[in-house]
Amino acid sequence: MYGRKVKLRFIFIILILLSLTLSVFLVIKSLEENVIYFKSPSDVKLLGKLDKNQIRIGGMVKENSIKIKSNEVNFIITDFKNEINVTYSGVVPNLFSEGKGVVAEGYLKDRSFFEASKILAKHDENYMPPEVKEALGEK
Repeated sequence: MYGRKVKLRFIFIILILLSLTLSVFLVIKSLEENVIYFKSPSDVKLLGKLDKNQIRIGGMVKENSIKIKSNEVNFIITDFKNEINVTYSGVVPNLFSEGKGVVAEGYLKDRSFFEASKILAKHDENYMPPEVKEALGEK
């Protein structure tokens, strides 16, 4: 019924659509395995069971909660509804301070205590490095 050219075009289009679908599926699957979302302290309180997998907890560093003892930093992450105590051994980022956003990566010990292996300080969209501020102020 259809000519040979039409059949070849149809097969070609089907093959392109299949390969495109497979490519999109593989990209989404690989991103799904490598992305770690962070949970708020309220999300941690609602967890059904505590697993021993590494997670990220994000929120604001509570005012007057940072306690530094030699190589260990203790602080509280809050989402203004719930809080979680965090302990971290190591050097904290320069942007880490009270009242600022933070994401801590590590392991939950229980629903109110978190042992961080990495601290990621967040900044707002208005952040400007001091060097750039000085350069703009001089102009």
